[in-house]
Amino acid sequence: MKETMSVSLDLLKKAGDLYVKYDCLIIGGGIAGLQAAIQLGRYKRSVLIIDASWGRSTICKSYHNILGWPDGVAGDHLRDLGKQHVSSYNVSFHYGKIIEVIKSEHGFTVTDETGNQFSGKCILLATGVMDRLPDLPGLLPCLGLTVYVCPDCDGYEISNKKTIVMGAGKTGATMALTLTYWTDDITYINHEQSDPGADLAKRLADKNIAYVNEPIKRILTENEWKFRGVELAGGKRLDADRGFVAFGGNKVNSDLAKQLGVERLENNHILVDPRTKMTNVANVWAAGDVVAHSELVTVAMGEGSQAAIWIQKKLLEMDREGK
Repeated sequence: MKETMSVSLDLLKKAGDLYVKYDCLIIGGGIAGLQAAIQLGRYKRSVLIIDASWGRSTICKSYHNILGWPDGVAGDHLRDLGKQHVSSYNVSFHYGKIIEVIKSEHGFTVTDETGNQFSGKCILLATGVMDRLPDLPGLLPCLGLTVYVCPDCDGYEISNKKTIVMGAGKTGATMALTLTYWTDDITYINHEQSDPGADLAKRLADKNIAYVNEPIKRILTENEWKFRGVELAGGKRLDADRGFVAFGGNKVNSDLAKQLGVERLENNHILVDPRTKMTNVANVWAAGDVVAHSELVTVAMGEGSQAAIWIQKKLLEMDREGK
């Protein structure tokens, strides 16, 4: 794994033309970005991963549904293994947040928040999604271990367990109803006290889901990571074995896609070709949670590899054309 030096745009000039340094710029060093880098590295391509060092996979303490990890694996550990994996390939890392991306006839130039610039022939956007989480003491150490955000990933973990859903309005109510597939002992705490609507309120009652319309003061834990319930703003304590968070309004990190004119859905997820993972903008690919699909680590891995295969096909075409 190689660290980069900042590159001045002036140093990228050669004979009056923009000299493209990297075959591919990967924006985002999470699961999709790292998997793509592994595949491109095995194609002997020059790759730069630009990582803001913060994302969904940095806060999840354990993923439970990944082949080969029956006891679970922490997101940051998985990322560290990915970085070790790419160390033998022609893959470099730069840590920073990209704020601007420009496309020209020569490729792409990106700029981070401190002014460093890098150029490449292709771009893979693997910028992910960040959950909207409440600022509650004790919450973060539990994430992925005893408190969860994704029913597809971790609904199984609450099977027949007393569970508290911490959420907001309709989003939290919908999550509570979804989780009845695994347990019938659910309490929904509407932390933000936004109205879930009469229909959802009735459905909660029909499913015998206890409903609490009061803010949470703090998370109750054992050994820091074992969720044991919550203390409400009024001082009352509610005990439980597991927790789920469902507030809605998750941040889809597709602002760079917007700059490039990439097509997005109303919820800001990026649309890609199902086969190639390329966007509507030539030589711009996207993979992982930022794409419109179920947000699973295993899906992100597959999309990273899939995008890399088609990036390689495009780079081979560029090689033949002398670009």
